[in-house]
Amino acid sequence: MRLLPALSGLMLIIATALNPASAAERIGGDTAFSFVALGDMPYNLPEDYTKFDRLIAAVNALKPAFTLHMGDIKSGGIPCSDEVLKKSYDQIQTFEGALVYTIGDNEWLDCHRKAAGGYNPRERLAKLREMFFATPGKSLGKAPLDVESQALLMPEFSTYVENTRFAKNGVMFLTAHVPGSNNGFEAQDPDAAPEFFARDKANVAWINASFAKASADNAKAVVIFVQAEFDESRFPNGAMPRQSGFTNTLDAIEAGAKSFGKPVLLIHGDEHYFSIAPLRNSKGRPIPGVNKLMVYGDTLVHAVRVVVDPDSSNVFGFIPLIVPENGMGK
Repeated sequence: MRLLPALSGLMLIIATALNPASAAERIGGDTAFSFVALGDMPYNLPEDYTKFDRLIAAVNALKPAFTLHMGDIKSGGIPCSDEVLKKSYDQIQTFEGALVYTIGDNEWLDCHRKAAGGYNPRERLAKLREMFFATPGKSLGKAPLDVESQALLMPEFSTYVENTRFAKNGVMFLTAHVPGSNNGFEAQDPDAAPEFFARDKANVAWINASFAKASADNAKAVVIFVQAEFDESRFPNGAMPRQSGFTNTLDAIEAGAKSFGKPVLLIHGDEHYFSIAPLRNSKGRPIPGVNKLMVYGDTLVHAVRVVVDPDSSNVFGFIPLIVPENGMGK
């Protein structure tokens, strides 16, 4: 696991708490709270259903303020059938608290693959919206949160029920539909380009509007969660090529964070291990004040507890939430 120097001290303080339920009090702020972040699960079906049930039980025992799911509710090699999607939906609905979900690539973008059933990706996306976002102003879970939906607030983007935001103790949380597989910007599918450009425009508008609201509300910090690992450092000289589907998202986050001027945390899945690192912009340079957390997934059916102290300088601390019976992967 990689840790930023600025975060390591806070993480050590939290991690040494003898009682996880008292970690919020340990860091001293009256407005402190915690939430759980996870993603890329249940992945290897059907064996991960039992593992995911164990993790859900651990989260329910912890009683976080809410849980965030980074998407990929199945692997790319599992059929994208209504039955598989509904099974994951039903498991998610066993979280005792609220759960806010953002859509991954495996449950729609990659459904054209033979192993995934050869579905039309746009049709599968419509099914996900119908199933998981039937009530755009509410999250999932047994005790759903009231959320603001882009579809309701911005009529020109009424399709995008999956883009939501909410606030907790002065911290804004927002999700943008940015999945892996290059954010759906794929040359081999001529029908993919119009979908990508429309959704990319909606995402950028939502990120811009949300940062503006965070500034207007004098928020203490912003948390953005998406499915994709942008992996911006792998390109020559660190700069993304023009054909990257992530460039506009990163540029919007960078501009919003600069204007906001307070801590920003990006949470994502996609690569299936726990990591904390700076978020780099589309040119490969770290964005000041913006860090990213990648959560466990795939064979690592675990989660990350994020402790938030809005009145501290670092704001965020991180504790791995490990279920020993689930093992540590292959």
